[in-house]
Amino acid sequence: MAKIVILGAGIAGHTAATHLRRKLSGEHEVIVISPNRNYQWVPSNIWVGIGRMKSKEVHFPLIPLYKKHNIGYIQAKAVSFHPEGNAVEKKPYVKIEFLYGEKAGTVENVSYDYLINATGPKLAFDLTPGLNPGTNKAFSVCTYDHADHAWQGLHDLIQKLKKTNPSEKAKILIGTGHPKATCQGAAFEYILNVEQELHRHKVRDKVDITWISNEYKLGDFGMDGMLMSVGGKPMPSDELVEMVFEDRGIQWILGAGVNKVEDGIAHYENLEGEYKSENFDFAMLIPAFSGHGFNAFDKNDADITDKLFKGFMLVDADYTPKPYEEWTVQDWPETYQNPSFRNIFAPGIAFAPPHTISKPRKSKNGTEIFPAPPRTGMPSGITAKLVADNIIDSIKSGKESLHHKGSMGNMGAACIASSGYGILKGKGISITTYPIVPDYIKYPNSGGRDLNKTFGALGLAGHWVKLSLHYAFIYKAKMKPFWWLIPE
Repeated sequence: MAKIVILGAGIAGHTAATHLRRKLSGEHEVIVISPNRNYQWVPSNIWVGIGRMKSKEVHFPLIPLYKKHNIGYIQAKAVSFHPEGNAVEKKPYVKIEFLYGEKAGTVENVSYDYLINATGPKLAFDLTPGLNPGTNKAFSVCTYDHADHAWQGLHDLIQKLKKTNPSEKAKILIGTGHPKATCQGAAFEYILNVEQELHRHKVRDKVDITWISNEYKLGDFGMDGMLMSVGGKPMPSDELVEMVFEDRGIQWILGAGVNKVEDGIAHYENLEGEYKSENFDFAMLIPAFSGHGFNAFDKNDADITDKLFKGFMLVDADYTPKPYEEWTVQDWPETYQNPSFRNIFAPGIAFAPPHTISKPRKSKNGTEIFPAPPRTGMPSGITAKLVADNIIDSIKSGKESLHHKGSMGNMGAACIASSGYGILKGKGISITTYPIVPDYIKYPNSGGRDLNKTFGALGLAGHWVKLSLHYAFIYKAKMKPFWWLIPE
């Protein structure tokens, strides 16, 4: 009998748990440990943040689902890793702390045969003073609770604008809230939805909307931008996004590292080394993502954190320091297995990337200002499934199997930024990228990507796809009949 412990119940953790349970017999234990009682479909938080969906439509409780499907669940957070066990606990274990109920504040050891670290990122609002969501007129859509608060803030501003004189203007600022924040795609989709919502409420003419980002060019999205096929013709992503922003009257500030937020003021440094500020009446700024600060100990309780973590968890990547010009797609992991402890894996956002995808840049003052690499959405689901499949094969064969592989250097991703809501009135910008990490050797004449698989499109169809995906992935996450037929 094997015992598989999964830390985290987000896209990666939940995906791994469901596939493990479906393919392993009941004699094997699958246990999920997470401080969150609910699963949330994060991409739809955008609609919650403009009041077009209720938060209850994007999340559901995990306990009844896991109980029905014989998946163990413990509501707690991981505290430390002990991959060799110790004198008392011979098997590898993870130390956890209970957060709620009668056991709140107590710690416990949970042993395992296989451990999947799918804890994702810490939303590091604290790395930007004043960015804490719901304060200083700044908000977030990173969780459904944050998105609820964002809609309340936006709703209050809209109602205020409806009562003001036509000459009075408000300012909305949306983008990244840290010099090295990622997830520009979510902010991009949100700014389009906010702009559309202002039109719906007939106050668009009273608002200046500005995009602020650590990107060097528009459409970087933490992937160094892309050359794509649009209408059968090649077009750089920055030109596509610029066209969309100009069409909607959205201004932009690039190469900006927001370093402090005060009441209605975002302070930032740009690549020229200038320190500037931008006033706003409402802002949604994506925070930095960081590791959770876990420690690890060997069987003698000596600290071995550096064998498991480099901020995020170390996996089968090439972490050798080398110049940007020497980075290759081969640096990126394929199995997400920790090299020191081969029964530990880290799919999704939990693994430490070997380097950024976008070119690293510094301001004239030496401040690093560029996006961290994204690992959200499709990559999280795909890497979680392949980790689960390798564990399943290893258990069934009785020996290590790493047959299933998937590098972000040979993995595609689809991003659909939808604005508006409903069957007939929404608009969608669809961007499909292959590969996520550009391969400049294989595709030297198209920016490191396959133009046959990297394309962009605008129109109602993309919105339909986005709306369909919401219901499809909620259905899949709830493990409804034949859920596994829906791809990651």
